[in-house]
Amino acid sequence: MNLNYKLNNILFLDIETVPQEKSWSSVSKTMQELFEKKTKYQRKEDITTEEFYNRAGIWAEFGKIICISVAYFVDNKEDRQLRVTSFFGDDEHKVLTDFKVLLDKHFAKKENVLCAHNGKEFDFPFIARRMIVHQIELPKKLNLFGKKPWEVPHIDTLELWKFGDYKHYTSLKLLTSILGVPSPKDDIDGSEVADVYYKEKNIQRIVTYCEKDTVAIAQILLRFNNENLLKEDSIIRV
Repeated sequence: MNLNYKLNNILFLDIETVPQEKSWSSVSKTMQELFEKKTKYQRKEDITTEEFYNRAGIWAEFGKIICISVAYFVDNKEDRQLRVTSFFGDDEHKVLTDFKVLLDKHFAKKENVLCAHNGKEFDFPFIARRMIVHQIELPKKLNLFGKKPWEVPHIDTLELWKFGDYKHYTSLKLLTSILGVPSPKDDIDGSEVADVYYKEKNIQRIVTYCEKDTVAIAQILLRFNNENLLKEDSIIRV
């Protein structure tokens, strides 16, 4: 497919989120009641609200971002590199602020776009909502107010793969498998992130996982463009 975007203008990203609190008992009574109402129709009858809280990280109202990994292409097609870096830690405000600085300084031009897998449904709105919670002014690339659909500076690899079939969902793992992209899911998956963060306290393991997802998204876009995948020595972590 012809995406009509220069790869060097795209910032690829992925986020990792966890419940705001380590345990249900640490959640305020008000938020417990609100979470119960929010998830009423998602929970099965045999699963209590407390048991369901381990999934709270998928909602911006009850979760928080612990890692944002980004990647961008440099140089030309013949000598192409993908540079990868991450913003992570327990201080969500700092993670979001550092990410905003990157956007404002290096990816604020009209031709710059953001790219994620299922980003329009998850990553982009999640980041924007958490920035509002922390009273961080939205960067231009996340402030969609008043924009027409064709003016939104976002690419979603899931949306591209749908080809207009809005009932269709394809996971990143499945898409990388069928396109011959090295799998990013060779250690943990999204359902395990909260335990790795709160129980193992191993955020570096989460960062590695997040960066692999980000690289995979960039590789998928190369495949969509019918271009060769990057070799491992062309992926630079900074």
